[in-house]
Amino acid sequence: MQNMRGAYEEYYQTVYKFLMGLTAGNHELAEELTQETFYRATKNIGKFRGDSKMSTWLCQIAKYAFYQYIDKKNRQKEVPLETVVDIALEEEVEKSYIQNETKLSLYKKIQELESPMKDVVMLRLTGDLSFREIGDILGKSENWARVTFYRGKQILGRRLENDN
Repeated sequence: MQNMRGAYEEYYQTVYKFLMGLTAGNHELAEELTQETFYRATKNIGKFRGDSKMSTWLCQIAKYAFYQYIDKKNRQKEVPLETVVDIALEEEVEKSYIQNETKLSLYKKIQELESPMKDVVMLRLTGDLSFREIGDILGKSENWARVTFYRGKQILGRRLENDN
C-alpha cells in the first residue's frame, strides 16, 4: 500500500480533473475539494482494502465530498441583504406596535385604579421614582408606597389577564 504523500503526488491531477468535471469548471471549488479529499483519505487510509485502484477510491471520496458540499450549500440558501433588512424592519414595526398596544392597555388600566393607588403606580412607572420619594410626594411612608404599589400591580395583573 502506498503512503499518502506518494498517493497525493501520483493522483492529485486525477482527483482534481475529476472534481473540475463535477464542479463545472470551478477551479477554486475543485482545488478546495481536492484538498478535502486527500485530508479524508489520510484520515481513513486504514480503511482502504485494495479491492479497487487507489485512484478509484480517491475519486469516490471526492464525489462524496462534492455531494456534501452541495447539500450544505442547499441548506444555507443565501437571502439577499435587502430581504433580511425588510423582514427585520417589518418585525421591528410589528414588535413596536404590540409594545405600544400593550402600553396603551396598561395605562388605561392604571387610570381605572383608585387614587392614591393610581398616583403611586404612575409615579413609580413613569417618574421612575423610589418608594421613599413617592412617599414624600404623597405625604406617606416609604413602606406605605411600597405596599400600595405592590397591591396596584396585583390588581393590574388580574385585570390584564381578564382582558386576554
